[in-house]
Amino acid sequence: MGGLNSLWNAVFRWLLAGFFLTACAIGASAADRTIYLTFDDGPLPGTKNVLSVLSKENVPAAMFMVGLHVETIPAGRDLLAEAKAMPLVTVGNHSYTHANNRYRQYYSNTQAVVADMLHANQVLGLTPMVNARLPGRDVFRLPTVSREDLSINVAQWEREWLDYELVAEAGFYLYGWDFEWVHSNDGKPVQSVDHLINEIDHLFQYGRFTQPGKMILLMHDEMFQDQFNGQENLQALIRTLRQRGYAFGDIRTYAPSNP
Repeated sequence: MGGLNSLWNAVFRWLLAGFFLTACAIGASAADRTIYLTFDDGPLPGTKNVLSVLSKENVPAAMFMVGLHVETIPAGRDLLAEAKAMPLVTVGNHSYTHANNRYRQYYSNTQAVVADMLHANQVLGLTPMVNARLPGRDVFRLPTVSREDLSINVAQWEREWLDYELVAEAGFYLYGWDFEWVHSNDGKPVQSVDHLINEIDHLFQYGRFTQPGKMILLMHDEMFQDQFNGQENLQALIRTLRQRGYAFGDIRTYAPSNP
């Protein structure tokens, strides 16, 4: 009988050890799956909905804003002030003009690019080092991370390389992105929330991100302008990702400040 009890005790300890190992593995997996929510082009219709959801869900996010929109969109300055007052929101620089959506022309004049970014700093009330995203370019220039935009050809990259370098030297941390929630010309999301989450799950299985276990997700404020579906879509995305064990990261902790 004593031998049988010893056997059961050994089995119990083995099962218990397995449980703890599994729990630790799940915890480690969640810790290695961090998503950085980023929103471009605000303030725009949709920015108010984004800020409302971020506040309700208490998640960090980066809002890369356009100086011209602050000055011309109704309530633009109020939306900027609201975003800057939220502790978990990082307001970043997304240029003053957004290149007027003529990117090749914009990047043909390096001095003008730097001046445009610095002008946006003045409007946004930002001082170096400033978290920023260049208009139309998926480029990283961080103390420990540097990456080019792989969507443009080599000749174009060679022409624009100096622009990225000099903007960074002017006092900017430049962030690209790993994946995008795509929107159509009318601003509506292309992927459904469920489709997007399936794509995110698959991408984390392969782990091909700029930094291991860290996905920077690009979205645009205008995607959430619908009075009802806008907030519901973003809220559903955040809640479902949270349920699936993803963590949400603060862009300021994405890469160490010092090499």
